[in-house]
Amino acid sequence: MPGNKCIFVVDDDPSVRISMKRLLREHGFSVMLFESANALLEHGDLDDAICAILDINLGDHSGIDLRRRLTDDGVSLPVIFITGNDSPTNRLAAIESGCAAYLTKPFAAHTLIESIEKACAGITPVAQ
Repeated sequence: MPGNKCIFVVDDDPSVRISMKRLLREHGFSVMLFESANALLEHGDLDDAICAILDINLGDHSGIDLRRRLTDDGVSLPVIFITGNDSPTNRLAAIESGCAAYLTKPFAAHTLIESIEKACAGITPVAQ
C-alpha cells in the first residue's frame, strides 16, 4: 500500500503527531505533520497525500470543519478521524462528512494501519 505519496496527520498534540509519525514510518508510509487546520490549508499541495488523519478537536477549527472545507475546495482525499472525546454527535458528524474511518483514542496500531489500507482502497465508512 505505501508508495511515493504520503499521509497527512493533523493533530494539535505534539506527542500524538510524533507517535503517529513513528508508527506510520515503521509501516513504510511517508508522513507530513501539521499542528492545525490552518497549517494544512496553508501547505497548499494536498495532492501529495493518499490519506489524511485528522483529530476532531483542533485548536483553530474542528477536524470535521476541516474535512468539509477540503470537500468544498474539491479535494478528494480519504479522511480518518481520531478523537479522545467520542460522542454520538461527533461520530454522526464525522460519518456524514464522508470519513473513511472514525477511531477513538487510544486505538491499536493495527487498527489505524487497517483503516488506512481500507481508506486507500475506497472501503468506507469504517467506525471503530
